[in-house]
Amino acid sequence: MKLLITGGSGFIGCELLKHLTTHDVVLLTRNTHQAKTTLQHTDLGNITYVNSLDDFSDLNDFDGVINLAGEPIANKRWSNAQKDKICQSRWKVTEQIVSLIHASTEPPGIFISGSAVGYYGDQLGHPFDESLHVHQDGFSHVVCKKWEEIAMRAQSDSTRVCLLRTGVVLGLHGGALAKMLPPYKLGLGGPMGSGKQYFPWIHILDMVRGIVFLIETPHAQGPYNFCAPHPVPNAIFSRTLARALKRPHILMTPKWAIKILMGESSCLLLDSARAKPKKLTELGFKFSFSHLDPALKNLFHLPR
Repeated sequence: MKLLITGGSGFIGCELLKHLTTHDVVLLTRNTHQAKTTLQHTDLGNITYVNSLDDFSDLNDFDGVINLAGEPIANKRWSNAQKDKICQSRWKVTEQIVSLIHASTEPPGIFISGSAVGYYGDQLGHPFDESLHVHQDGFSHVVCKKWEEIAMRAQSDSTRVCLLRTGVVLGLHGGALAKMLPPYKLGLGGPMGSGKQYFPWIHILDMVRGIVFLIETPHAQGPYNFCAPHPVPNAIFSRTLARALKRPHILMTPKWAIKILMGESSCLLLDSARAKPKKLTELGFKFSFSHLDPALKNLFHLPR
C-alpha cells in the first residue's frame, strides 16, 4: 500500500513506521532533515519526506492516510495561545486532508485520524465504551469533538474513516511514561489527587498493532477506544509502576497542588476515564498486553 502519514516522526509515529516497512510511505513533517535523522534506523528506503500538503491537488495515488499530527497536549499550561495552538495543529491539517480526499476521483480507501479518550471528559468510576454519548464543554472534549467531526466529513462509499480515541500510551521513548520515570526512579512517585480516578493506558506495541489492524480490516470504521481492556485507578497504576522499578511508593500529590501547578490542564491527571476498547475486541483484535503489570515488565525488560 501507499500511505500518507502526518506526525510520523512523533512518539507513536516512529514506532508505527517500524511496522510499515513493506509499504510505501509519504511522511508529512515540518522539518524533513530532523525527521530523516530521527528515522534513520527505521527508513529502509520506503519513506518519502514532504513538508507541505500544498503541492498536492488530490490524494488519488494513496491507498490510505494516517493522521497523527498535533501539538502535544500536556507539554505546557493551557494559556489561550497554547489552547489555540493545540486546536489549530489538529483541525487545520485534518481539514486539508479531507479537502484533498474530496478532490480525489479515486480517494484513499481508509482515513485514520487521531483523537483521545479526553473526548469523554470525567466519567468518574463508570465503565464505558464507544457508544457513550457525551455533551460537555471541557477543553479536551471540545478539541476532540471538532477534530472528529472534521475527519468524519471524509466518510463515503469509497473512504472509510476510523478515529483513534487514544488513552495514555506507555513506551520508554516518549509520551507520559517517559516523563514519569525520573521522579519514580528517585523514589518520589505516588498517586495523584485521590488516586481513585481511572487511568486508561495502552502499551505502545498494541497502539501501533491496532492501527495496522484497522488498515487491514475492511469493515472497520468510526471511533475506537485505543486503551487496554483493563484500565486501573491512578493509585494502582502508580503502585504497580513503583514496584516494577523496585522503588518506594509513599508520596502523593494533593489535588490542590496539581491544580496550582497545571491550571486547567490538571484535568489530564485528575479526570477519570474507565474506557473499554469494545469495538476493537469485537472486531477480533487481540491485545498483547491486557494487564498493566506484564505491560510494564515488558517495557522494563523484566521477567514476567
